[in-house]
Amino acid sequence: MAEPVYKILAEAALDAARSEGRFLGTGDDLRDGFIHLSAAHQVAGTLAKYYAGEEDLLLVALDPERLGEALKWEPSRGGDLFPHLYGPLPLEAILSVHRLELDDENRHILPEGMAG
Repeated sequence: MAEPVYKILAEAALDAARSEGRFLGTGDDLRDGFIHLSAAHQVAGTLAKYYAGEEDLLLVALDPERLGEALKWEPSRGGDLFPHLYGPLPLEAILSVHRLELDDENRHILPEGMAG
């Protein structure tokens, strides 16, 4: 299996997606025309830049093979290639969901084994 890609989501957004049977994206995703995802080495930077101090966040690991051809790797922050999903996110692509807690300095604590 290929390395997972990740979506950072508010818990309420994942709950809504489960009710609807799919995830169409956040406001930013809808504005940009694709669902923003991150590779493992990009998660810490994405959290720091866009979600600093935010509570009730989940880190959703996704199977890139189940995302199919709608998953594209494109240059973004600093020229690094980021995974972008052009289409709805199928819930059957979810491998795991990890609640992101904050440490004493208001930084998100990543799952064990994921660089921070």
